Amino acid sequence: MTIPHSLTRAARNAVETRSILQDPAALRGANRPQLRRYEICSLLENGNVVQTRQIAPALPLFEDAVCAFSRGSVIETDHGPMAIEDLLPGDYVITHDGSAQEVVWKGSTAIVPGRPDQKGRTHHLNRIMADTFGMQRPLSGVVVGSSARLLATPSHLRAIAGPQPVLTPISEFVDGMGVIETSPPTPIELFHICLRKHAVIKVDGLQFETYHPGINAVRVISHAMRSLYLNMFSHIDKLTDFGPQAFPRIGDGEIDAIAV
Repeated sequence: MTIPHSLTRAARNAVETRSILQDPAALRGANRPQLRRYEICSLLENGNVVQTRQIAPALPLFEDAVCAFSRGSVIETDHGPMAIEDLLPGDYVITHDGSAQEVVWKGSTAIVPGRPDQKGRTHHLNRIMADTFGMQRPLSGVVVGSSARLLATPSHLRAIAGPQPVLTPISEFVDGMGVIETSPPTPIELFHICLRKHAVIKVDGLQFETYHPGINAVRVISHAMRSLYLNMFSHIDKLTDFGPQAFPRIGDGEIDAIAV
């Protein structure tokens, strides 16, 4: 056995062999996704409303299901404006075609916007200033999460979208003036809702989509994660039960086709 000639070399050898001597269980744990607590409120077939708390991975597919509207966001319902935190499954919201659709699911979670997770992702919020999209659109400042999609097309994507209406991630509208990226240092509660079918609703005077995982979700979610994800939604049994998208989505330089 070779004896190190100096304390410096001994220290270097100790660092190089540390990973070999580390507990294998600890090494496996480092690759596991961070977990997050999700608050779920669902409408059952018998008309009862149940609220559950679920622990699931802090992965984009799961987080996008809830990280859309901040507390205090006002939704247009058949009984008038209502704050998102007061909205319950069984209530009816007004959709883009003027009809009233029943809310069947609401999910929420708390995030710290400026804190990166294990993968280095940082959740940013976006503040939409009053009158950014026209008179009283919105009426006052609105704060939305990363998964909020607006029925509008920014100028730099019009060549891709063409004349058709598309759903665009709010991050595409960030310009430092009308739409500002912000990261408050304190936890923020974010929400999203599902209707019986995908639709566009009015939130503080702006047209945002209700939750839909997207037509590509089947291809990006593993079989192991699929059952865990579906457990969050009592009103569906499989991903295709979300139905078709009300409008195509744009983002990452391409447009999703509408599922049929």
